[in-house]
Amino acid sequence: MASIIQRSSRYCVVYLYDDEDGNRKQKWETFKTIEEAKRRKAEIEYRQELGGFVVPQCKTLDELLKEYVELYGKSTWSPAMYSNCTGLIRNYISPVLGTMKLGDITSRVLEKYYLNLLKTKAVPRITDRRTGEPVRYVTPSTIRKIHNLLRSCFHQAVKWDLIEKNPAVYATVPKAEEKRRPIWDSPTLFHAIEICEDERLKLAMNLSFSCSLRLGELLGLTWDCVDISDEHIKKGTASIYVTKELQRVRKDVLTQLNDKDVILRFPEQGSGNKSTLIFKKPKTATSVRKIFLPTTVAEMLIQWREEQELTKELLGDEYQDFDLV
Repeated sequence: MASIIQRSSRYCVVYLYDDEDGNRKQKWETFKTIEEAKRRKAEIEYRQELGGFVVPQCKTLDELLKEYVELYGKSTWSPAMYSNCTGLIRNYISPVLGTMKLGDITSRVLEKYYLNLLKTKAVPRITDRRTGEPVRYVTPSTIRKIHNLLRSCFHQAVKWDLIEKNPAVYATVPKAEEKRRPIWDSPTLFHAIEICEDERLKLAMNLSFSCSLRLGELLGLTWDCVDISDEHIKKGTASIYVTKELQRVRKDVLTQLNDKDVILRFPEQGSGNKSTLIFKKPKTATSVRKIFLPTTVAEMLIQWREEQELTKELLGDEYQDFDLV
């Protein structure tokens, strides 16, 4: 069992553990907020109950990163975040800094590491191989992601009393030029909708614009979350309810995370695929929301559902029905 003790403005999680020699010892881990302390207390007690609790005892950065992913990443990250972070560790951090002792990693070491990354070839993407893109180097924006990952990792190490201070806090990161994504203005959007000949794409564009949906939320919308009854359309209260999103993730990541946040795995479309489509919980609690529909979009949904029902009748049992809009 673990307990929480408040010291000034900090909260300490205190628990007993057996060291490598079988001696009973006490461990203190310090957190800034009571919420963090409660999460850590629950995690410790859960792992103790399963018999798989191990006190972090790390000497090198690779050992720390392993503990960080196991104890923090798996309980905090989404499948996409897990895949991205472990990819950064595997491709850019471990090959250079992995064998270094934690005590030898300073802000100066990290700054030199970041500058050297600017001269390092980036790991090729699948699209690079297909299109014959020229050699790319690690960009400042990628280095910033690496820095944020290391900063979080060392922050956990401070909590676990593995190091005294976080070396990433004062490390300078190469400046990245902010690239603004071009967005459509209203005339461009209306023109695109007007000339679109694909009814399904036209509906998707209207839903995306009128409801401010992310792509995964749009593709994950199901009919049970759509209220377009005549009564609500007349009142102007037709709506959709965002409760999930569609995402393609690697199978090995789902295995590592024990299908965390997964609502449904879609059937495999072919053999040998390394990734699969899933319904997953939204990114944050605030992402679950009710959105009211303009009358024109609600009427488009009614027409689209009628066409979908005709398609189901024509295909019969061959139609794979997941209630998707």
